[in-house]
Amino acid sequence: MRQQPLSALFLFAVLTSNTCAQSTETLDKLQVLANSGRGVEALQQLDTLVASRPKLAGVARVRGIALYNLNRFPEADAAFADALSQDSHDEEAAQMRGLTLYRLGRPQEAIPLLEGAHGSAQGKADPTYVLALCYVEAHRYEDARRAYATQYGLAPESAAAYLLAGRMLFRRELLPVAEGFAKEAVRRDPKLPLAHELLGEIALAGGRFEEAQAEFQQESATNPLEAAPYERLGDLLGRQGKFAEAQVALQRAVLLEPNATGPYILLGRTALRQGDAVAALTYLQKAETMDPASAITHNLLAQTYRVMKRDEDAARELDALQKLNSSAAPALHAIP
Repeated sequence: MRQQPLSALFLFAVLTSNTCAQSTETLDKLQVLANSGRGVEALQQLDTLVASRPKLAGVARVRGIALYNLNRFPEADAAFADALSQDSHDEEAAQMRGLTLYRLGRPQEAIPLLEGAHGSAQGKADPTYVLALCYVEAHRYEDARRAYATQYGLAPESAAAYLLAGRMLFRRELLPVAEGFAKEAVRRDPKLPLAHELLGEIALAGGRFEEAQAEFQQESATNPLEAAPYERLGDLLGRQGKFAEAQVALQRAVLLEPNATGPYILLGRTALRQGDAVAALTYLQKAETMDPASAITHNLLAQTYRVMKRDEDAARELDALQKLNSSAAPALHAIP
């Protein structure tokens, strides 16, 4: 039986479908180009593509991504707004516009766009994390806590979620709010690891030294295999002149984390303040071996050599310090 020729309508549909598929593939390639650091080239090729297909769907979104990568945020915002006006269900455009608005300092406007985001936006910042930052900027701290919990896969009302939010807000120097979350974490789980450490750091930042000491001691009691509380406790005790207690805490930190320089530096400082230059030198030389680029170590070594009347060695350490801090003249500061 003889095959009937394709109708003109069917042939037109096939050709149109092929053209659309080719255009989509081209847009995908241009988006990869924009994300590879060649945003200007991607924009030029987009202009050429639009000249032949002015109503091609997806162009505005790819244009916005190229502009975003070039840090041209006002233009990127306009492009993403255009993409959403063409397709209100374009989730990637919504996410990217939310990120763009945050970069433009407009977190309140970014929140509705980011609240519906799922997953990452083509390798850009995690929309959930940026949403949390927007909530913080808007003083919506409970919403920020839930967003952080989502990002880390935690139950929003769990003790861990409260502790995570407390840590994040502490880093943004929002001490009262951070402390409230950390205390709630302890209330929900008194033995939660790192909770008392965070409370100690918050108390220390607020100048409440006795309270900080108590929190670090509590953390060490409930979490004895964590080195950081011992190190912070040793630092605090040393600053208070309680050298023997500081040494005990710092030696515990060293035993738990022998590859960390912090405890060795603090042990060196403590020994130097006690007048034991030989012990100080031993600790500080160990720290220098582990991290030759530490300005604090070179400064303390210079002080130690001065005490030992080893002027050439002191001069060598000051020279190393000068090279590390080329913008400022080295100085032999008093032991803090």
